[in-house]
Amino acid sequence: MGNFLVPFKKFLSNKNTITILGVLVGLVVLYLGYSWRVNQSVQPTEVPICSQTLLAGTKITDQYIQYAKVPKDMISNMTNLETQANNIVGKLVAYDGKIAQNSFFFSDNLIAEEDMPDSIFSSIPDGNTIYSLKINYDKSYGNSIFPGDNIDLYMTTNTEEGLLVFGRLLAEIQVLAVKDANGKNVFADKDNPTEPAFLLFDVPENLFLLLSKAEKLGIEIDPVPRNEAYSANAAATELKNDELQDMIISQTYILQNECQDLTVC
Repeated sequence: MGNFLVPFKKFLSNKNTITILGVLVGLVVLYLGYSWRVNQSVQPTEVPICSQTLLAGTKITDQYIQYAKVPKDMISNMTNLETQANNIVGKLVAYDGKIAQNSFFFSDNLIAEEDMPDSIFSSIPDGNTIYSLKINYDKSYGNSIFPGDNIDLYMTTNTEEGLLVFGRLLAEIQVLAVKDANGKNVFADKDNPTEPAFLLFDVPENLFLLLSKAEKLGIEIDPVPRNEAYSANAAATELKNDELQDMIISQTYILQNECQDLTVC
C-alpha cells in the first residue's frame, strides 16, 4: 500500500504540480463565484405592478395590484420602488401623478390619504377659514402655482384722486389646492392639467374677512409665487401693510364684535 502511494506523493511534491493545481483551484473558485453572482443578478423576483391605469386621487386596493417577475439586477438601483404590497394598499395616487397599467409603484407617485389637498381642509387650524381666490391661467403664471407652494398676495386699487395703489397685502400664504371651474384639481392629470379657476388656502378669520371685503369692493388681489426656499422655510401668514388694510376697512361698515384682530378672534 505504501509503495502504491509513492507516485502520488512524488506528484504532489513537485512544485510545478502544486502551481498548476493552485491555478486550477483558483479558476474553479472564480468560475463558481462568477456563476453565483450572475445567477443572483438574473434570478427573478416578484414585484407589485399596477393592474390598470390609475388617475390622481384613486385609492389603491388589492384589486389594483398584480405581480411580475423581474431580474433583481433590473431594479437594484430603483431606490424609490415599492416592493411590498402593504406599503401600497390604502395609499392614493398623488394629485400630480398617474400610474399606467403594468407600471411599477414608486413612492413618489403615492400619497397618504390625509395628505391629499382636499383632505387638508378637514384639519385646518382652529380659528382659520378656507378662502377661495379667483384666478385664471395668466394669474397662475401659466399653471406654475402648485399645492404646497407658499405665495404672497398683492393688492391693486386706486385712491379717490385716481392714483394707483399697488403693494403686498399678505405674506406666507400656503396653497392647499388649485381647482378648475368644475371644482376638480387642476393637476389631477399632470400630463394634461386643466384651466385654473381658484386657489384655495386657509387664513385666520380676520384675514378671511379682509380678503372677502376686498373682493366684494372690486379690489384686485393677485397671487405672487416665490422660489422653492420660500416654501421650504415657510412662516406664519401675516399682514404686511397696515395702510392697505386701512384702505379696505375704511370702505366697509364694521359690525359689532367683528373679528379684526387675531388676538381677540
